[in-house]
Amino acid sequence: MLAEAAHTDVTHYVPSLFWVAPFVILLLCIAILPLIKATEHVWHKNRTKLIVALALGLITLLYYFLRGEGFGHGEHAAAAGFPTVVKVLEHAVLHEYIPFMSLLFALYVISGGICVKGDIPAHPLTNVAFLAVGGILASFIGTTGASMLLIRPLLKTNSERRRVAHTVIFFIFVVSNIGGCLLPVGDPPLFLGYLKGVPFLWTLMLWKEWLFTVVVLLVVYYLWDTWAYRHEMKSDLQRDETQVEKISVAGKINFLLLLGVVFATGTLDPSKEFFGTGWKPFMFLREIVQLAMVAISLLVTSKAIRKANDFNYTAIAEVGCLFIGIFLCMQVPIEILNIKGASLGIDTPTKFFWATGALSSFLDNAPTYVVFFETANALTTESGPGILTLLSGHYIRMDLLVAISLGAVFMGANTYIGNGPNFMVKSIAEGAGVKMPSFFGYMVYSVLILLPVFLIVNLLFI
Repeated sequence: MLAEAAHTDVTHYVPSLFWVAPFVILLLCIAILPLIKATEHVWHKNRTKLIVALALGLITLLYYFLRGEGFGHGEHAAAAGFPTVVKVLEHAVLHEYIPFMSLLFALYVISGGICVKGDIPAHPLTNVAFLAVGGILASFIGTTGASMLLIRPLLKTNSERRRVAHTVIFFIFVVSNIGGCLLPVGDPPLFLGYLKGVPFLWTLMLWKEWLFTVVVLLVVYYLWDTWAYRHEMKSDLQRDETQVEKISVAGKINFLLLLGVVFATGTLDPSKEFFGTGWKPFMFLREIVQLAMVAISLLVTSKAIRKANDFNYTAIAEVGCLFIGIFLCMQVPIEILNIKGASLGIDTPTKFFWATGALSSFLDNAPTYVVFFETANALTTESGPGILTLLSGHYIRMDLLVAISLGAVFMGANTYIGNGPNFMVKSIAEGAGVKMPSFFGYMVYSVLILLPVFLIVNLLFI
């Protein structure tokens, strides 16, 4: 039964929790179907993922069509029925899914044109170096760019070893998530914060939390990998030591194209003037430039480089198939949070950190960031000590903004679906023959390793 509107203004209409079901079902499909022998083979096909995602998305759209209440507020509100469906599609697809996928696709394809070749001995310190470099690069070329650049050479380096899954898991922790918290281009949630008025360099304030968390995880990984290395078969270690190839980098022009994508992402926002010129980029110019960089990369990069990378579109297609359903189905839980967020009793940095982080683990971390950003913004009405003045002229408590930023970026690592690159790294690793843990199996690692670290981060910094 639909929830009754508290007022005639659609901003006060609260959807029933029942209509969160399509989103929950989609998450359960991602988590459970790969584990069932009867469905494992079918679910492996991206076509199956797309059919399931679209079917559940259509159920969500049917709810919005039939619910008898509009969507949005003020001059941007849509009337009930078909206009509401159009508004939901505009919000979920045009404003969220397309920019999200365009950026991920550009970073994925262009970084796939950079071939870091070589097969050096996979000592624990070698793997630590890979993770550390990725943890630094992630803030400057994005978690997706850094992940796609380094995951293949890391897998190649470890190809003679049998215990590799833990290395990929820590790679997702450090490179695909936590490493991206220093700049807005590092991770989508921070980019949305920049679009909402957070100064571009403000996130550099998070360097202490970034450094502490990355170092702790690298130390834990080093101890783990040292144990794993000692338990490898001697014949495998001998091959690892003798089958050595010097590290080399091909396709260097793609580094410039990655910078072009980062520049376009940071400057071609249709809601902002371009460097104070009075000109605002038209809608989707940013995405057009990103895809133009992709086209240039495909034209100027030798096909041999992509072949050497074992490059294909399977991983990014998997993300695209699943996230169209995720973005559609999550409109209901996001709408509930937008309406009820301020009344949930979340009013301290610790509460913001864990609330943002918990939802970022299962919802996409970018819109989750926005919900709690707006909640924190509503709690701050005037300037003063510890208050950040946003470029939009509004105010936000810096301690709350720190908590929200860390919760969204760090805890996107808690599940395969918390951040876009997670699934891509998993897919590439499995394509290379690494047996990765299931959805819940991965969460065992994140609960046992990440949550204690996040508790310490909370005590020390939040």
